Amino acid sequence: MFIELRHLRTLQALSETGSLAAAARKLHLTQSALSHQLRALERYFEVPMVRKGTRPLALTPAGERLLALARTVLPEVERAERELSDPEWSASARLYLTLECHACYDWLLPLLARFRETWSAVDIDIRQARFEALPDLLTGEVDLVVTSDRSRHRSLHFAPLFAYEARAVLAESHPLARLPRIQPHHLAGETLITYPVPASRLDVFTRFLDPAGVAPAAVRQSELTAVILQLVASRRGVAVLPDWVLASSVCPPGLVSRPLGRRGLHGKMYAALRVADAELPWVRDFVALASR
Repeated sequence: MFIELRHLRTLQALSETGSLAAAARKLHLTQSALSHQLRALERYFEVPMVRKGTRPLALTPAGERLLALARTVLPEVERAERELSDPEWSASARLYLTLECHACYDWLLPLLARFRETWSAVDIDIRQARFEALPDLLTGEVDLVVTSDRSRHRSLHFAPLFAYEARAVLAESHPLARLPRIQPHHLAGETLITYPVPASRLDVFTRFLDPAGVAPAAVRQSELTAVILQLVASRRGVAVLPDWVLASSVCPPGLVSRPLGRRGLHGKMYAALRVADAELPWVRDFVALASR
């Protein structure tokens, strides 16, 4: 990456002062040093950054593009520097999480490893996955809840993370695998393998089977995604899992997935936060990482 903060500061100072000499004084540089930075930018991108012969100095479209970047990036850098230099801020920075999504551990742990690379000073704790966790958020027991249920509360903010589709997972040899999509009545004679979660919290029941008045022949539960997939591969039952679980898991051979119903069964994951915490920089960074 060639562009550095000093390049952005140079373009911003040139725009604000209108001359090389004034910009150099503003940045506490010699005019030759500032000119060298400017020429380096122009050589690298093979395009001029300032219009020749203009008084006051004017930027070219390329210079204006970098100026827009400077106006976005530099205030955030300065804000982070102020916050990180405050002992009270760094001592109190924490992110206590809990999940209303049993499968979310599959992506949460690698995500936290990346998060710690930037925010090593933040006190992170993962509380046991539980449902109806929003009261803990309101009382301050946790700082963020990963949930698929968005509720209305004036003290809470729900930041969208990502959309998903719940799909039926079947062994290739299963008779239902020949169908292009699965309807509720297709599961009436099947063993449905789920996480150990109440049926009232699973989309496959609340949004697919229950509205159709259908119940599976049996329900079998497992804590681990890998075990669920192995059970499905060995024809012990069928499962319904989010597409991101299937994409991120090492699936055994011989599995297929099919959409549920005519339009598919879609949902969205959210990070539930206290409104007062939504703009904390480490919280914003976590949400940005998770949404990617």
